[in-house]
Amino acid sequence: MNTLVKRAQRGDAEAFISLMEECRMSLRRVAFGYLGNDEDVADAIQDTILDAFEHISSLKKAEYFRTWLTRILINNCTRTYRKNKKNVSMEAYKEEGSYDAGNSDVEFKQLLLVLPEDSRTIFQLYFGEEFTTKEIAEILGMKENTVKSRLHRGKEQLRESLQGARIGGNVYA
Repeated sequence: MNTLVKRAQRGDAEAFISLMEECRMSLRRVAFGYLGNDEDVADAIQDTILDAFEHISSLKKAEYFRTWLTRILINNCTRTYRKNKKNVSMEAYKEEGSYDAGNSDVEFKQLLLVLPEDSRTIFQLYFGEEFTTKEIAEILGMKENTVKSRLHRGKEQLRESLQGARIGGNVYA
């Protein structure tokens, strides 16, 4: 990936397109976890690709490309969310779930609904995209210990939710 990044920084459009193809599903999962509907996800990703193309030369280290791109995406998701002033409830989020994914992605998305909104993005980045807590802190502009504590609290919430679901005979509470 570093070679593609360096080529894209020198103006190679084909290298940039290859980078975007490599990151496409990751961008979609993160944006969908943040916004919850296909139209907003498409807008945020389109803005992210344009921003990345215009500013790729400002990326200092090629190895931080994914972190840099994810930060741009989250900024665009935040902007889209605020612009639309949406208040997506958990029920609406479930109903809008036309996200085309495998069963494990759908189950993961349903599990995330138990978490507060500020923890969902952290869980998606940590478990879904396999970023480290340090990288997540950098992406979200928060302290690493805050990321760790939200992960810990979120795991506890999920554990309690799953235990409640087993008792009630339902897979998801």
